[in-house]
Amino acid sequence: MINQTIKAPSIEDFKALLKRHELKATRQRLAVHEAMMALGHASADMVGDHIGSASHVRITTASVYNILSQLADLKVYSRRMSSNNKMYFDVVAERHIHLYDRDNNSFRDVQDEELMDLVRSHLKKRRFKGFTVEDIDIQLVARPTKKTRS
Repeated sequence: MINQTIKAPSIEDFKALLKRHELKATRQRLAVHEAMMALGHASADMVGDHIGSASHVRITTASVYNILSQLADLKVYSRRMSSNNKMYFDVVAERHIHLYDRDNNSFRDVQDEELMDLVRSHLKKRRFKGFTVEDIDIQLVARPTKKTRS
């Protein structure tokens, strides 16, 4: 089943995640998470711009990047690299597929457990000499159709 609605942690769930990792729910961390909830997938610049226009919290782009990186290291968020060689962060840490729009350098979440199960099943039977598969990350690279470009 394909479902394109995957939920990010609510503010209350996010506060609980921070507490579990012994981090304080600072105004800056909460502002970053609120921006990520609104944006879904974003670079530090995008998050900083969103905070600047939607919040009274003052935060530098470097601080935004540090917060995003720390949360990705803790597996609260995940990292995505775009073809324009820019780091994007994903507010949804749950396993899912990404549809990457290479024209607009943007990501869309796709939940397709059937496809994930097929890939897991296939890879269970495979061995890669000198490597151990730790994770599966599926990213579909696409361009918008003419209908979706307008």
